[in-house]
Amino acid sequence: MSAIIKIENLKKKYKLGSINSGTLKGDIQEFFARVKGGKNNHKAKNEFWALDGVSLEIEDGEKIGIIGANGAGKSTLLKILSQITAPTEGRIEINGRISSMLEVGTGFHGELTGRENIYLNGAILGMSRREVDSKIEKIIEFSECADFIDTPVKRYSSGMYVKLAFAVAAHLDSEILIMDEVLAVGDIAFQNKCLDKMSLLSSEEKRTILYVSHNMSTIRKLCTKCAVLSHGKLIYFGDVEKAIEIYSDTANKMLLKNDLRNIERNDSFTNYKLIIQQAELLGRESNVIEYGEKLDFELLIFVKEVCQSAKLRCIIHNSERTPLATAVSKNVSFEKSGQEEKLQFSVDTSLLAPGKYRVKLELTKPDGYGSEEKYDMVNEAFNFEIMDTKSGLHNLNWYSHFWGNIVLPEIKVLEGNQ
Repeated sequence: MSAIIKIENLKKKYKLGSINSGTLKGDIQEFFARVKGGKNNHKAKNEFWALDGVSLEIEDGEKIGIIGANGAGKSTLLKILSQITAPTEGRIEINGRISSMLEVGTGFHGELTGRENIYLNGAILGMSRREVDSKIEKIIEFSECADFIDTPVKRYSSGMYVKLAFAVAAHLDSEILIMDEVLAVGDIAFQNKCLDKMSLLSSEEKRTILYVSHNMSTIRKLCTKCAVLSHGKLIYFGDVEKAIEIYSDTANKMLLKNDLRNIERNDSFTNYKLIIQQAELLGRESNVIEYGEKLDFELLIFVKEVCQSAKLRCIIHNSERTPLATAVSKNVSFEKSGQEEKLQFSVDTSLLAPGKYRVKLELTKPDGYGSEEKYDMVNEAFNFEIMDTKSGLHNLNWYSHFWGNIVLPEIKVLEGNQ
């Protein structure tokens, strides 16, 4: 096999917040440093290296998983490979056409119908109308959107967007298929259908697949190799199980106070009227708790717009990011815009078995009809670990991957059986 993608010392720098240094003197220093080609001693404090020296070779026909915590650089890497953004430094060599699906609606024009968008995507890939004609019926059938194919896609639900976008990406001619975790928006049956299709594309059509996901079961099912990113660096590339082990260990080494401002948000349906900036575990010296205890947290929230009757949703996942439990707060109002507010809350984890957990936070406003306005969402706001040294469960050496993560009350043996 030959390398279809070569990445050498890839770097991507962003400036967070303002685009200047904040002072006239600093801007002048930066300008003359660029003119002279010398080192800029006035390095802005708000510079953020989303990728920092990533080198990687991917062979033709390989199925590569890319995993890492939020802010690790996964989405940035895919955007550079898809030529959505340019690298700050480094070199990329791509030997093939790329079909990518990075966010819901990427590559679609809202005013065009589903059918028209299929032809648009084909034209972007350099296909003729006749070539698209030969595939369009298969695309429509796979997408499960036949009844709406001549409706403008701006009226599609997020699930319909995903179904049509994947069908287009999977059936149009390209050598490389790049997928971000956007598949998680679809229903379970369609997710499995997509994974089966990607496996088929790789084995029969020899397509190269790059797949980002926080769901380790799908990584195991689809991928033959896996890359682990952490803080913009590639820390491992190789065996899938080893990669998942490294990722789990890395992701659970988190502080009591986590700054969430730099974490990239990828949900196009979030309006960010409220922004979760920081999550802090209260009253503890570490993120390890005793089995049966509660967790107290404090969030620092920037109120961009006044929001009334918001709810905080806390979704607890295991170390492989399978959702296990959800807690929802009562209504909370944020009455003053343009400032930060603190929100303290408590989560009862007493039913969770010993193990490592990750917490996703969402600020939403349900409309009472099954839908909601989404203010902010952070996939891995904080992590914690439950240990057992008192109850006796530790004597069982709890295997959550066999027994699950929820500990139900003790079995009561009925009278007459004792």
